[in-house]
Amino acid sequence: MNDGWNPPGLGGSVAVVTGASRGVGRGIALALGEAGATVYVTGRSTRGGERTESLPGTVDETADEVTARGGKGIAVRCDHRDPADNAALYERIAADHGRLDLLVNNAWGGYERSAEVPFDAPYWKQPMWRYELFEGSLRAQYDVTRHLTPLMLPLERALIVGISFSDGDIYLGQVGYDVFKTASDRMCKGFAHDLRKSKVTALSLHPGFVRTERVEAAWDALGSGPAAVVHTPEYVGRAVASLLADPAVAEWNGQVVSTGDLAVHYDFEDVDGKRPPAFRLEGRMTLATRMDRLNRVVAAAHASGAQQSR
Repeated sequence: MNDGWNPPGLGGSVAVVTGASRGVGRGIALALGEAGATVYVTGRSTRGGERTESLPGTVDETADEVTARGGKGIAVRCDHRDPADNAALYERIAADHGRLDLLVNNAWGGYERSAEVPFDAPYWKQPMWRYELFEGSLRAQYDVTRHLTPLMLPLERALIVGISFSDGDIYLGQVGYDVFKTASDRMCKGFAHDLRKSKVTALSLHPGFVRTERVEAAWDALGSGPAAVVHTPEYVGRAVASLLADPAVAEWNGQVVSTGDLAVHYDFEDVDGKRPPAFRLEGRMTLATRMDRLNRVVAAAHASGAQQSR
């Protein structure tokens, strides 16, 4: 590691990071913990319980690491597609703190079951269950946000961050994926409009090519190394921590921002000391095609591991 990051002081801040068992959500939670925040780590994977897609990582492990880094991690098993779970999360935070400084909408179940049908198949060959996974993920973001926003409204500064991805007018290679990722950005813009008379800022944040557990499994199976522009989940976390600490964060209200561009604006690097630029789609290689290839390799790796363990 070649890490010169000086985390902002976020002691006293209370945050919720959804879908933080692993991947980008975990990286965001850890960076916030390093900055001293209290972080409610939510997700469906728990220690001693079920893990989505049998991937490594649980809310308990992430919360423990948040605490080890200097913050306070609180694990909450939560399926954000269930309104009762979102209501219970609100009640818990209201009882514990009576406030919420940051909500990061990261939970996304749209990649599940990817091995069953090619991710980039044309729409007439796509099963409705995939559309429903996308729809459920967006609905979950909307529902948890409407529940938790009242905890933010009385504050002098608070922040809602939606983790998404699109690339202008470039088609993302799969109808449902394109529609719902675009809708996620649009929803944050709508949040910002409704919040314009408050001190709460809402924005969309686009990570780049992130080295998550899913990507690591693919590289292991392929025997190839990382792309030059790859970055860790904590690079995204540093962007979120920088936004939360910025007294002028309202300038980003309703906007779509990228991790690479925020790294330049706030002058931070990834954990290896590098500063990957904002991710852009290239040529005819669509994001859906990348995801399809990645998911097929990961599925094969999981199947191989299961056979070897028998």
